[in-house]
Amino acid sequence: AVCQAAHPEGHHWAYEGDKGPAAWGDLEKEYATCKLGHRQSPIDITHAKRSHHGPALSFDYKPTPLKIINNGHSVQVNYAPGSFLSVGKKRYELKQVHFHHPSEERVDGKGYDMVAHLVHADSEGHLGVVAVLLQSGAESAAMKQLWANLPATEGEEQAVEGVEVNAADLLPAELSYYTFQGSLTTPPCSEGVTWFVLKTPSEVSAEQVKTFATLYPNDARPIQPSNRRKITESDVQPIRLGKSH
Repeated sequence: AVCQAAHPEGHHWAYEGDKGPAAWGDLEKEYATCKLGHRQSPIDITHAKRSHHGPALSFDYKPTPLKIINNGHSVQVNYAPGSFLSVGKKRYELKQVHFHHPSEERVDGKGYDMVAHLVHADSEGHLGVVAVLLQSGAESAAMKQLWANLPATEGEEQAVEGVEVNAADLLPAELSYYTFQGSLTTPPCSEGVTWFVLKTPSEVSAEQVKTFATLYPNDARPIQPSNRRKITESDVQPIRLGKSH
């Protein structure tokens, strides 16, 4: 959209204070799902049912010209059309990547330093989000390129001349995953989102975490009730790229 400039009157919602997560559902009528929904995200992933027949995640990501925005809630990379995730017969197009510190998702109670959310949509508009858990370790080359062009202040999207990035560089080598139905983790908290949380974390350096944390000390929504929803743990041998020919 053309009119995505920062709101001069301040944000409609925040991660702390009187506009924090506990109040999201009351801030705007469009945000009511944040408090009324039964399949909200993020969740603590526990009691996953193991499936040896779940479809592999097939990533066919292309490099994209770097378009990056500090939107006041996170840092987001907007993706050019033409990069896809296939899950069985379902095909999603990658729309954007953004980050949370600390990780929003937990696995058996364990949190991570950060998480990357890769947001996709199918041809009918259904969302599929891949969560890549990020833990301190070796420096991430993908992150290095992004952070070198990190907008320190909130504002409009910045197109960085001559720089291309590839979201595939954020993925771990091993692509088994947890999957479940959930929601957006920011207002309006819309449900009907299919989540794919990769079991293997990717590494980022402590310095890279610190760089993001300077901008966003905490941009993670608290854990939501799982309400006995079905969580499947898929151990299929993954396909790295969707190039079977």
